[in-house]
Amino acid sequence: MISTHILDTSAGSPAEGVAVRLEIQSGAAAPVSSLNSSAWTEVSSGVTNADGRFVFADSGAAGTYRIHFEVQPYFVHQKKEAFFPTVSVVFRVENTQRKYHVPLLLNPYGYSTYRGS
Repeated sequence: MISTHILDTSAGSPAEGVAVRLEIQSGAAAPVSSLNSSAWTEVSSGVTNADGRFVFADSGAAGTYRIHFEVQPYFVHQKKEAFFPTVSVVFRVENTQRKYHVPLLLNPYGYSTYRGS
C-alpha cells in the first residue's frame, strides 16, 4: 500500500483537494534520474480528502515510483502565490508487503518529505 498526507505548514492544516498521481518507472534498465515522461506509467490518481490524505490503488509491483502533486491550484484557491507549481517525489518500493507512506509538508515557497509510517 502506498499513501500520502499533505500538510500545509503555512496554514497549519491539511491540504484538501490536491490532485495526486502515482506512477511507476517503466523498464528495469531505466535510470532512476530519468525525467522522461514516457518512462513513467500511471498507477493511480485522485484528490486528497479533507484530512489531506490519499491512498493509492496498489500496483503490487516492486520498483521505482513517483508521486506527482499538483499544488498550484491548491494555492490559487488559498489566494496564495506559490513558487513551486508542482512537486514530484521519487522513491523505491522493495518489499510489496510493506506499507509505504510519503507525507508532504508544504508551504508556498518550499516543501519537505520523508518516509512515514
